[in-house]
Amino acid sequence: MNRALPEVQLRVPTDEDAVTWHRIFDDPDVMEFHGGRSAELSVYEELTARQRKHDAELGFCLWTMLDESGGVIGFTGAQPWERTWGPTGEIEIGWRLGRAYWGRGYVTAAALQTLERVRAAGPKSVVAMVDARNTRSIAVTRRLGMSLAQTFTTPASQREGHCYRLDL
Repeated sequence: MNRALPEVQLRVPTDEDAVTWHRIFDDPDVMEFHGGRSAELSVYEELTARQRKHDAELGFCLWTMLDESGGVIGFTGAQPWERTWGPTGEIEIGWRLGRAYWGRGYVTAAALQTLERVRAAGPKSVVAMVDARNTRSIAVTRRLGMSLAQTFTTPASQREGHCYRLDL
């Protein structure tokens, strides 16, 4: 039996969200597949500023994810894949959630909203780039109906990764 997904809201990230993201992602479990530790605050400040620009120009971004009480619990959304390796130029969906909120369905609920918003903005497909050991994120891609499109080795970490794809 499927449990109901929680209520979750997505909004364009604010300057204050950079501080909150920095705090809630400063956890080795959260950052296990993202370098092992939280980035400096300046990285999150730049990230939130870039997401505001993406939202204004593209109609989507990595949105701040809010729980039922309006508290910031992470981010979920989409942005262009801008690296020189992998699906360069395609739209990647992604998520990151504070450890205290894992296992409750927040990412799936928010990712489903993301797919609706990206579809409305016009892209015909999305990808999700996931570390091959990240079973939690792989499970989310399956719940979204994504299919494994490619296996790759990430240049920096030399880890195996998966590129999942979904036609919109």
